[in-house]
Amino acid sequence: MTNRLPAALDRARALTVPAMEAALGRLHPDLRRIAAYHLGWTDPDGRPVAAGGGKWLRSGLALLSAEAAGAGPDDGLPAAVAVELVHNFSLLHDDVMDGDTERRHRPTAWTVFGAGPAILAGDALLALAQALLLECPAPHGQRAALHLGAATGRLIEGQAADLSFERRGGVSLDECLAMAGDKTGALLACAASLGAVLAGAPAATVDALAGYGLRLGLAFQAVDDLLGVWGRPEVTGKPAGNDLRQRKKTVPVVLALAAGGPGAAQLAELLAGGDDEERVALAVKLIEDSGAREATAAEADRHTELALASLDQARIPAGIREELAAIARFVTEREL
Repeated sequence: MTNRLPAALDRARALTVPAMEAALGRLHPDLRRIAAYHLGWTDPDGRPVAAGGGKWLRSGLALLSAEAAGAGPDDGLPAAVAVELVHNFSLLHDDVMDGDTERRHRPTAWTVFGAGPAILAGDALLALAQALLLECPAPHGQRAALHLGAATGRLIEGQAADLSFERRGGVSLDECLAMAGDKTGALLACAASLGAVLAGAPAATVDALAGYGLRLGLAFQAVDDLLGVWGRPEVTGKPAGNDLRQRKKTVPVVLALAAGGPGAAQLAELLAGGDDEERVALAVKLIEDSGAREATAAEADRHTELALASLDQARIPAGIREELAAIARFVTEREL
């Protein structure tokens, strides 16, 4: 597997970071400091550090979707910034809700600044994202804001389902995929079409790009689920087996529990108990022995193929299609 960024995401980073820095300048200084730290741009005291991580996936999709509609990348820049702001709003809140203490190899913002300030910083990013789109010329700016607002609502519903699954014993694969479609797929579907909305693209083009993004999101989440069980901390920036400690009902967990037999019963017992290293290691082995690791990887590949099929329904330049296809391949080839 590889973690080399596609060229389109490198370009997105170069364009989006300065625009995001300018946008963050509109925030209250305390909230701006938290956001800049969370993004990996500064230390806790606000001093600049070496450029932080992040794939800039959503901004890359937004810029490409504007180009798919015949606009220039600069025309899609408000969309690129807006989706990155919403994405980071969700991460700030997720870290608090999940109790995660590390992201991108650094302490999470809430552990440094407190849960309340981190939540407020996330709220500020969400409000700023909507403002940026509403300031774009009518009517496309308003349409883009509605598009992003609907995706954000689905993201929040998906997060609510994810939290509720932690308290439930039985979760079906269909429920798991529906949750992932909301929590991850909705914002990627929005990102892959928001630039096109801002450029005034026909509904058919917007829908095809959104379909690509939704399937891409499901593939992305399946790989994330693999990383949550088997990912190496030096790659993921989180402890190994982190999802199991949090009792997340991810695709490999749900598949292993559905496999039945003594292994599934033992796994259910482990997940209901403590989170010491011995129990986590045994849970990982049971999931792998069930075949759930290979099945989850196959699920990621299936959704990637469906994402590429959605692109075939969009009338977009061949070069843009290939860049979107390269991003889809990158998503399913991330390093474990």
